[in-house]
Amino acid sequence: MRNIVFGILCIVFAVISCKREDDDSLQRIDQILNIYMKSSTNPDLLNSKRAGSYTGYSVNDLLGDKDISPVTIPLKMTTDSIFYMEYISGAKRRKFDSAGTTYYSRMQLTLNKTVNNATQSTLDTIEIRYRNTPLAFQVSQVLYNRKLMFSKDAGAPNSINVVTITK
Repeated sequence: MRNIVFGILCIVFAVISCKREDDDSLQRIDQILNIYMKSSTNPDLLNSKRAGSYTGYSVNDLLGDKDISPVTIPLKMTTDSIFYMEYISGAKRRKFDSAGTTYYSRMQLTLNKTVNNATQSTLDTIEIRYRNTPLAFQVSQVLYNRKLMFSKDAGAPNSINVVTITK
């Protein structure tokens, strides 16, 4: 009899402790970046089959625990055959301010290109700044080689953030 009462009390306690949260009380996460690269003469610098494009790339987390902290950023393609890098996460974030409302990640991008049968590498930096509020954690700015390439207002709706870098 005690086991039955104990079992019923456990079930009642479990049901009471499970409360339903409203969707408004959840923090939205908005951190996906689609990074496109183009030049004045080449609309897709990430298509390795096009002349003058980059043949490969690698990404290193400059805030990582080690000097070499690779970040995986896959190369994807749109329906109209334009390549882009899709960054979701992977680099460490650090507080940008003491209040903890702004964070940043900093990565080094090594772009390889073949010129006269020799590989040339270009080292660039990407800094992603995030805004953190009780309602949303979202990308607020993207800097490429310290130049602002993307900015998003606070409270803007969730979306895939498109960054186009012209080289």
